[in-house]
Amino acid sequence: MSAFLDVQNLNAFYGSSHVLHDVSISMNEGEAVLLLGRNGAGKTTLMKALMGLVSVRGGPILFKGTDITGLVPHQIARLGVGLVPEDRRMFARLTVAENLELGRKPGATGRAAWEMDRILDIFPVLRELRSRKAGALSGGQQQMVAVARTLLGNPDVVLLDEPAEGLAPVIVQELAQQFMALRKEGLSMIISEQNLSFARALADKAYVLESGYVRYSGTLAELDANEAEWTRYIAF
Repeated sequence: MSAFLDVQNLNAFYGSSHVLHDVSISMNEGEAVLLLGRNGAGKTTLMKALMGLVSVRGGPILFKGTDITGLVPHQIARLGVGLVPEDRRMFARLTVAENLELGRKPGATGRAAWEMDRILDIFPVLRELRSRKAGALSGGQQQMVAVARTLLGNPDVVLLDEPAEGLAPVIVQELAQQFMALRKEGLSMIISEQNLSFARALADKAYVLESGYVRYSGTLAELDANEAEWTRYIAF
């Protein structure tokens, strides 16, 4: 059986700057994959490369058996890839409900598995905030809106870039519970995260990036057992 997402020997560039070097990762449908590494390791660039937001060479990037290498972001989104960016990109003057509606579209096969009521069941606080301006929300509330908006696009895989960054511990714990609910729904996820207590409960396996190279991959238990790799590439 072929991988749900399979990336082979991917190189990514910002102008003439070579950022990712022969990166290979793969995942099966329904898995959650964690991208680990210090700031500047290449985690965000990899997500942008998967979404068609940076120049790439090599590959291919195969998603559900289709080569998406070189496609533009809206084409990749229509095929079922959703991105929750690190900066959340709220429309501050629009309400929560209006921000959510902007993300609504059917899935790649025309299905709409993620309807508003289903999403609000997972993020119940958003029911109470639907008429509030997005710019008046806390960081944790904005993150919930960003995830919910992406889900309304009915993606098959969601790319989450530092979802816990800057959030209070109690909010991180709440967000982790909500992401666990999404995992139980079978949602495939790639998570770039430095908060390991948050990420451990979510991921099936991890890739460790350093200076744009994949230095190590395996389950979290395997990485835990390899103290040298933690110290060299992950310890902050």
